[in-house]
Amino acid sequence: MPHLTMEYSANLDGRVDIAALCQALLKTVLETGLFEIGAVRVRALRADHYAIADELAENAFVDLNFRIGKGRTAEEKKRTGEGIFAAASEILAPLFETPHFALSLEIREIDAELSWKKNVIHPRLRGN
Repeated sequence: MPHLTMEYSANLDGRVDIAALCQALLKTVLETGLFEIGAVRVRALRADHYAIADELAENAFVDLNFRIGKGRTAEEKKRTGEGIFAAASEILAPLFETPHFALSLEIREIDAELSWKKNVIHPRLRGN
């Protein structure tokens, strides 16, 4: 159930390779060894309408929301968050050279009793 959703301001188009960022974040999540490959999703949602801080047109953001099922230790979650944040920070480094960018990440645990799933990717990847 690890789903990493990236919301980003539309003014990053042409300044950030969002597809490459998605690929890098997928790789980072898988490298933790904590999540089954068939469950991992990384998606990017462009925010066309936004107001940031003092409303300068140059202001931009990337907000990462990582939803995971329960069962990982606090240390595992912290290590995962640090890895995701470091990977995103590295790719987005040029944006930090200006005083107009904000990056955030939050990890949320999902209550299994209130989460429904149907996934036919798992059997294919598991070979059954």
